[in-house]
Amino acid sequence: MWYPEPLMLHHVELYVRDLERSSAFWTPFMGLLGYAEERWSGGVNYVAGEDDPYVCLVQAPAEHLAAGYHRRRVGLNHLAFRARSRTHVDEVRAWLRKAGFPLLYDERYPYATAPGYYAVFCEDPDRIKLEVVAPSET
Repeated sequence: MWYPEPLMLHHVELYVRDLERSSAFWTPFMGLLGYAEERWSGGVNYVAGEDDPYVCLVQAPAEHLAAGYHRRRVGLNHLAFRARSRTHVDEVRAWLRKAGFPLLYDERYPYATAPGYYAVFCEDPDRIKLEVVAPSET
């Protein structure tokens, strides 16, 4: 059976409770990962390159805010980003701690999920779980 070449993810769009509050977290967080902020009339995009997948934040409509978000409900559990190195993961963690954002599983850092899997986990202002993982060491 013939399979086409896989296509890359184009973008991920996230509804947020408060666009300004969320972008105050996401802009420096994504900057640490090499993404630039692009504001537009309906939200904010975080773009790394012209043809690379990007993340988009959009203000959730007021009538949908009451439902809230939780990663253990049906839907998105978390987003994981690649780091350049273990040192890069450490830098992201240091920024998160200094900025006061919630770290997840920090008592088991940097191997919270598996031996040799070097990553930091956190939550954004809407409690969306984010992960930054180092490349495997060979």
